[in-house]
Amino acid sequence: MTTTENAAEYAEVKRLRWQCRRGMREMDMLLERWLDTHFASADASVRGHFTALLQTEDDLLWDWLMGKGAPDQPERAALIEQIRTSFVPL
Repeated sequence: MTTTENAAEYAEVKRLRWQCRRGMREMDMLLERWLDTHFASADASVRGHFTALLQTEDDLLWDWLMGKGAPDQPERAALIEQIRTSFVPL
């Protein structure tokens, strides 16, 4: 990866980290933890689905993260499940 690509990815992660801040500590932790542990190794499709999830209304996103429903798109539903199950409190 070139320096320019590293800078672009750093800027993207920084922007996404800001979007993960939803005003609900629990949801912030779930989203930020996934961003920190999985985003760098995710393929472009998964990254796109994560970015789209961050555009979802907080109430709906919270319900999905708590297992009360799922997105219509199977790929996003799988990402929600990964976010839910990959969280291990420190």
